[in-house]
Amino acid sequence: MVKRWILPAIAGAGLVGAALWYALVYRPALPVPASTPAPPAPPAPAAATVPAEVILHPVPPNAADAAVRPPLPTLNDSDPALLAALEQILGVPVVKDFFVRENLVRRIVVSIDNLARPKLSAERRPIAGPPGLFQVQGDELHATLDPQNYARYRPLVAVVHGLDMQRIADLYFRFYPLFQSAYQDLGYPTGYFNDRLIAVIDVLLATPQPMGPLELVRPRVMYEFADAGLEALPSGQKILLRMGPDNAVAVKDKLAELRAILTAAPTKH
Repeated sequence: MVKRWILPAIAGAGLVGAALWYALVYRPALPVPASTPAPPAPPAPAAATVPAEVILHPVPPNAADAAVRPPLPTLNDSDPALLAALEQILGVPVVKDFFVRENLVRRIVVSIDNLARPKLSAERRPIAGPPGLFQVQGDELHATLDPQNYARYRPLVAVVHGLDMQRIADLYFRFYPLFQSAYQDLGYPTGYFNDRLIAVIDVLLATPQPMGPLELVRPRVMYEFADAGLEALPSGQKILLRMGPDNAVAVKDKLAELRAILTAAPTKH
């Protein structure tokens, strides 16, 4: 179904990006009597319930500079820290104009997961939709996607095009445990979010590019693709189709760049 908003998958997949991620779980240790040896530290959230043998693309460790970092927020308290970190990379105006300011980590995780599924939840999107109304040529009996509709996505695509994907990846790697925790809370207790993110990027990169105008029908309130094969595509691929070919190429290029960084992370031996 044709939605009136866009979620870049990148940011990843962001999209897109979207440009994306923040915060390690911080759990202060409980006091231990002097006569009692301190118990061993619990494993990091990302490794707590995920067997190592099922992880295809592990994120790199952060031990090298962890000692110099200040304590980081919990998942429920991570919005201010995440928004501040994104402002440093994207700038205050971009974050103010595009990002939802509540439950951002969870919104990013659920939206990325849904980009490879038939439907995307508008209520849980992390990024505001494009301005203006969805535009078509023709009437409800025979319509095509109006190329003028593509202009609605250009401001967001311009942000994606300008992203420094290495900085986005560094932020994501550094604060990965919160995204892992949110993914497990979503109903995947043994899932690994980084593997899911890469799989979703692959889905988006495989988006077909139809020849000629995109024909639409309107069986209910919202327009749908007249081609049943296109309408059956994952929600993220349909978003890219609605953006127009030039915008889609720009987003795919950044997704491919992000994927290369993510998959270049050290693998297990």
